[in-house]
Amino acid sequence: MEFLEGQPPGHDLTYEDVFLVPARAGSTSRLDADLATGDGSGTTVPLVAANMTAVSGRRMAETLARRGGLAVIPQDIPLEIVASVISGVKACHPVFETPITLAPDDTVGEALNLIPKRAHGAAVVLDADRHPIGVVTLVDLEGQDRFTQVGQVMSTDPAVISDRVDPRAAFDELAEVRHRLAPVVDEEGRLRGLLTRPGALRSTLYRPALDGAGRLRIAAAIGVRGDSAARAAALLEAGADVLVLDTAHGHQDRMLEALAAVRGLDPAVPVVAGNVVTRDGVEDLVAAGADVVKVGVGPGAMCTTRMATGVGRPQFSAVLECARTARELGAHVWADGGVRHPRDAALALAAGASNVMVGSWFAGTYESPGDLERDADGRAYKVSFGMASARAVQVRTAGEDAFERARKALFEEGISSGRQYLDPSRPGVEDLVDVIVAGLRSAFTYAGALDLAAFTERARVGVQTRAGYAEGMPILRGW
Repeated sequence: MEFLEGQPPGHDLTYEDVFLVPARAGSTSRLDADLATGDGSGTTVPLVAANMTAVSGRRMAETLARRGGLAVIPQDIPLEIVASVISGVKACHPVFETPITLAPDDTVGEALNLIPKRAHGAAVVLDADRHPIGVVTLVDLEGQDRFTQVGQVMSTDPAVISDRVDPRAAFDELAEVRHRLAPVVDEEGRLRGLLTRPGALRSTLYRPALDGAGRLRIAAAIGVRGDSAARAAALLEAGADVLVLDTAHGHQDRMLEALAAVRGLDPAVPVVAGNVVTRDGVEDLVAAGADVVKVGVGPGAMCTTRMATGVGRPQFSAVLECARTARELGAHVWADGGVRHPRDAALALAAGASNVMVGSWFAGTYESPGDLERDADGRAYKVSFGMASARAVQVRTAGEDAFERARKALFEEGISSGRQYLDPSRPGVEDLVDVIVAGLRSAFTYAGALDLAAFTERARVGVQTRAGYAEGMPILRGW
């Protein structure tokens, strides 16, 4: 990457301070761009869901990996639950979605609680042998008594799709019968999954992030307190594809000791560590054994670190310096925080990041953990919170005595309860991936690049005023 003016300005920059300059390009299609990363994470699109309790769980990990990204299960989750999540994601089909399933004698109330946990808005009703006998949607449930059995309100004799059909043919089948989704069955007619028309289309545009055995990839985080090596060993045994050592201040002795201990296990998967924002931080973490360094202090939407402490660094400059240092050392960086628009992801990659982490933006989707709630106006939202907030600290210190919990509560840095509203036009994480990836493909095309390495090399970045940033905003914001 180079600056349009030739030299960087004498001050640090945020994503809003900069813009990409178009260059001569030979590519004729955005689909020619290869978004796969080379940092060992296995992502085929450079998107990682942050290890936040309100963001990354089983549904997020499964859905994002199916579209080529990666989710990091947070470090505060008990090991046995993380192991269950990993095995559950590994058992998921790389193309077909995992449906909500019900028995015909389950109630409408049970269906209403379960269906909003998936973006496709439906449940498959099964008989005792797991044969689909009906499909029930939210439309079917409108106005029904909550104790009514779903067998009385479901659509019977659903159209089904063979698990051997390719996505393009499946799309055509659904279009022909004018259905937006259908259960997928094996040769015996037993349920294998669910396929929607958008899902079939996406399967022709994305490559899932798969491990060597053809299973969906998933990452897991480790804190730097306690026996980090023991937790890492357990996560490796459970099948984690990436280990992420995470703490707000990654450039500290405790992190370096934990990182060295985990590296001593000689893991066959990438080890990510952070967060830092300086050249020195990258050098020390790589020397201690990090393959990837997580960059970002304070840019997250739920983080109050900069306002509380004055500590941090504008994210674009932090990623730029850290990525250049990591490249010199044969390592990589993930840009963690500050991504609010697709342009921010493109600028992070231009600065040299191999993956871009997304937190609060993904929290406002069907696939994030937590229940879907509605405000007084009926707008759907999920509750999100920062990982250094009172709510997160309370969970993290649950095993300590009351005095220690009270003392640590004095040092919280984050918002404990924020509403992340679902965008009615993009309520699922796949919808957000679509718009981010479309923006990235276009950015590659504007830069005349066909892959991530070429994009970082060819990107030319200019510095703009606040008015310059405002000029690029659409009058009717769609982001």
